[in-house]
Amino acid sequence: MMTQLLSLGLRKIKQPRVISEILGGILLGPTAFGRIPGFTDHIFPAASIPYLTLVANIGLCLFLFIVGLEIDASIIRRNARLSVVVSLAGILLPFGIGAAISNPLYKQFIDPSVHYPYFMLFVGVTYSITAFPVLCRILTELQLLDTTVGLIVLSAGVANDVVAWTLLALSVSLVNATSGLTALWTFLVCVAYALILLFPVKRVMLWLARKTGSTVNGPTMFYMTVVMIILWASSFFTDIVGVNAIFGAFLVGVIIPREGGLAIALTEKLEDMVAIIFLPLYFTLSGLKTDLGLLNDGPAWGFMFVLATLDFTGKFTSCTLSSRCLGFSWRESSTVGGLMSCKGYANALIRSA
Repeated sequence: MMTQLLSLGLRKIKQPRVISEILGGILLGPTAFGRIPGFTDHIFPAASIPYLTLVANIGLCLFLFIVGLEIDASIIRRNARLSVVVSLAGILLPFGIGAAISNPLYKQFIDPSVHYPYFMLFVGVTYSITAFPVLCRILTELQLLDTTVGLIVLSAGVANDVVAWTLLALSVSLVNATSGLTALWTFLVCVAYALILLFPVKRVMLWLARKTGSTVNGPTMFYMTVVMIILWASSFFTDIVGVNAIFGAFLVGVIIPREGGLAIALTEKLEDMVAIIFLPLYFTLSGLKTDLGLLNDGPAWGFMFVLATLDFTGKFTSCTLSSRCLGFSWRESSTVGGLMSCKGYANALIRSA
């Protein structure tokens, strides 16, 4: 209900629904409504949070599966070079800025017992990452998934996050004094797994769709069951590998056949439930972990504004200039830069890792 009320006002200034979901989550958390005595204990009791988180993650995987259903893999392949360039540009400069700002941040807020190189690596990764769920939500809301800019941003966002989560695996392995080869293993496993899904498994899914008549009369119950099993198995696999469950779900959406409007039919069966129930719950839980009241003095607010400004500027500048060098107009390039600057709950996950 909070999301619906906020979206009524934000829609008038052309803001996508995801903005109201994020703001609604923050307002329901300790920043606003959570300060009302007994509100959090009665509405979001501590015992319910693990179950709500599980439901929210299921919904997020379903949403990324739907995004994958709406993507034409052949168009992504044709724009692979452009996406890789934008992705690398969106990692290198922000990582450098994050590493630079980590020094004064470390001196001001971090306990000296924490090793600075590890902290610097974590800050760099936080600056490098693009919030893939938020990015997908915006592209879907603005109907940009079938445009060249939208597809390049989506492809670059996938590559960006895979590299960022690999760097996170490296960071965690260094902090835990384990082998740095963990990060390389994570990256190679992800690449190999994606190739397996995009080629042999994709052909099997097409064969099964034709065999069950799903390409003619819409998805059968048996075909839907197989798709759901593969979806959750893929999400589980990418999660235990160390990337994120949402990437496994996204890849399964990409390999579903487009023949006979099968992908469209699957999307229509799932999208309303996901958009109305699951996604608002995901962002609400994110907001419950955000307390802006902790910014209670001048240095904290100053660092917050500096960090936010540098974060956006680095990502926006690097992705905009790289897109411009690839031949896009300034308007398209700035759109790529703005979209790649999306931040969200993934950054909180990195900071808590």
